[in-house]
Amino acid sequence: MKRALGPALKILALRMPALAIPVLAIPTLLFSGTMRAADAPVVVTSIKPIHSLVSAIMQGVGEPELIVDGAASPHTYNLKPSNARALQDAKVIFWVGPGLEAFLEKPLQALGRDASIAALDEAPGLVKLPFREGGAFEPHDDAPEHESASGHEHDKVDDAHDADPGHASDHDHDHDHDHGAFDTHLWLDPMNAKAMAAMITTTLVAADPANALTYQGNAKALDDRLDALDTEIKGVVAPVKDKPFIVFHDAYQYFEHRYGIRVSGSITVSPETIPGAERVSEIHRKVGELGATCVFAEPQFEPRLVDVVTEGTRAKSGVLDPEAATLKAGPDLYFTLMRGIANSMKDCLSGA
Repeated sequence: MKRALGPALKILALRMPALAIPVLAIPTLLFSGTMRAADAPVVVTSIKPIHSLVSAIMQGVGEPELIVDGAASPHTYNLKPSNARALQDAKVIFWVGPGLEAFLEKPLQALGRDASIAALDEAPGLVKLPFREGGAFEPHDDAPEHESASGHEHDKVDDAHDADPGHASDHDHDHDHDHGAFDTHLWLDPMNAKAMAAMITTTLVAADPANALTYQGNAKALDDRLDALDTEIKGVVAPVKDKPFIVFHDAYQYFEHRYGIRVSGSITVSPETIPGAERVSEIHRKVGELGATCVFAEPQFEPRLVDVVTEGTRAKSGVLDPEAATLKAGPDLYFTLMRGIANSMKDCLSGA
């Protein structure tokens, strides 16, 4: 038996120098990777579209954590214990603001005291649009003052509450912050996404200056991608932009104003509130009167209502996903989200 082992041991001994290098290198590489991950700041984001923008800027440094994951909606979300722990450990927290993620306002005060908290609805350069009374159901014949022929201007902040304080009545959540009563689905305009990305970059650089060059380089690449996306979407929706349609809730103002889309109204003012029978009957009647081409549901909210509203009319039904409920989180999600909205509109409104 010993004689049989001799040659095998000699062969193994001859191979040892070649084997030793990768075997010894493995712990070194693992240790190195662990060190890189440890150097990254703990960053927490509220919703998927914001997580996507932050992920794109943090590529090569770390991965931000996401609170409202899966098919959940910020309109109806309840904070989990794991979310509370993430907020407590965070160095940087990004959210849109209390107008959208009201569930986060008190937890941020209690758990995020040691973090830099960036409310992206305060990003310089954002265009903000007021809530539309009555669910924005009636046709919009008159363009708002800030709207230009190409969509709307992006070189100044349009604070809806300053322009028209009367809009603050039903939609003001009595926050002590100067957020006003504006539509909080700000990310549905790529130019607003660029403004948010600039604030994200500034916040990350201040919190983690060691990785400033990476953040700034990623931000420049993201800006270029957002410009290209904007041009792409204009081409997709141009053939159908004048066809009227109805949405589940009034979440698409920014997309509408950017691309000149004709939204005729919404089924409900707020997705938390399911409309009553009288409202549904009214909408059913109006779909026929307005000649709406499509009625769009959303993945998380009562798609059966759309079937009721379109029954007996010539309107088709489609699905829009403004909060990316059905999409996998990551740096490309924002682009998939915006292309999905554009293509869903094109397909339904063109009769495809």
